[in-house]
Amino acid sequence: MRVALYPGTFDPITLGHIDIIRRASAMVDKLVIGVAINRDKGPLFSLEERVAMIEAECAVLSEQTGTEIVAHPFENLLIDCARDVGAQLIVRGLRAVADFEYEFQMVGMNRALDSSIETVFLMAEAKHQAIASKLVKEIARLGGDVSNFVTPLVREKLTERLQD
Repeated sequence: MRVALYPGTFDPITLGHIDIIRRASAMVDKLVIGVAINRDKGPLFSLEERVAMIEAECAVLSEQTGTEIVAHPFENLLIDCARDVGAQLIVRGLRAVADFEYEFQMVGMNRALDSSIETVFLMAEAKHQAIASKLVKEIARLGGDVSNFVTPLVREKLTERLQD
């Protein structure tokens, strides 16, 4: 069974993330969405809320692709999480050259920790390359329309959260 891990904070999940998930699911039998707990980032949504949004958005994708897609919270090293879920691949999405420099360093460190786990980079579709969760949250905070960047469910959750 080919298993891949696609890690991130997903605060919140965007159309860019969903694009990468859709494309990665075509390459494997099981795709684990590693939801980083990462308390240092001070996420807008709780871990439980982020996992619930991922599960809701990925249920349809899983049905369409025939690939098992599951959310898996983690707080340990990425390479340890990959081992925990039995992943042979780590999937990383790239938006720009700046992403590549950081990711290049991460791959080197991960290969030093476990050379049996490969990293695969997927470029986001051109229409999704500028989307970043951080920017989506800022646009929503300032009353902007985020419907080109997130699904209706996520837009609703953002609106609810920012009204509180």
